[in-house]
Amino acid sequence: MSNQLQLAVHGAAGRMGQRVVALAAEDSDIEIVAAIEHSENRLLGNDAGLIAGISALDISLTDAWPNYAAVVIDFSLPVAADGCIANCVAAKIPLVMATTGLTEIQKQSLEEASKSIPIVFAPSMSMAVNLTMKLTQQITETLKGVPGGLDIEILERHHRFKADAPSGTAIKFGELIAEKMDGDVKHVHGREGETGQRTRGEIGYHAIRVGDNPGEHTIVFGMMGERIEMNVAASNRDCYASGAIVAAKWLQDKPAGLYNMFDVLGL
Repeated sequence: MSNQLQLAVHGAAGRMGQRVVALAAEDSDIEIVAAIEHSENRLLGNDAGLIAGISALDISLTDAWPNYAAVVIDFSLPVAADGCIANCVAAKIPLVMATTGLTEIQKQSLEEASKSIPIVFAPSMSMAVNLTMKLTQQITETLKGVPGGLDIEILERHHRFKADAPSGTAIKFGELIAEKMDGDVKHVHGREGETGQRTRGEIGYHAIRVGDNPGEHTIVFGMMGERIEMNVAASNRDCYASGAIVAAKWLQDKPAGLYNMFDVLGL
């Protein structure tokens, strides 16, 4: 019997799903057992490897859910997330939820589902992003009492096709930073007109949409006389796919529960 991780990819014909398929196919520790898409996808029946731009895998794109996968990686769309969660719960399959832009109701569904299956959910699967998140928390905790005050701004850049703003990753940066701040925190999205001077306890967000940028976040810590800027940028989408694969390997033997990339990376 093979010791390979039996992996199913939901959203396998999408940009991210294709990269998960391509990278997983190169990994000797993984066996791709299913490539799933919605029932009206025009590529159903085609080989998942060829769709991903690699050699044929003898795995056809399908809308049928397997009951034998060890882990599912979901890189689909928010509209498809509910079905993915329900199918994983029904088949008792662990889930790496890498789809972004989920609603609060969908996040609650993940929490409920995690009572019966293990789930890794994070707004970004990038290992570099998650390490940067931890570092920004440390900076905030150390400098929040600096004389003159600490100003924090979050700038994010993504491709022109991204539908939500600010990014889920930027929001997560803000939430994690807010956990380390004292007093009330005000989340401010952009500035225009006579806004008055910046108040204490603000976290500012600015969303930039340009070209084909796969994702970049800059966290600015401003003080009187000096500043720190933490920048993490992707040059392609493979960092998200490889992070999801790392999460899938970590998740396969875990008990039911809701985990994040800090758990996966031991942060």
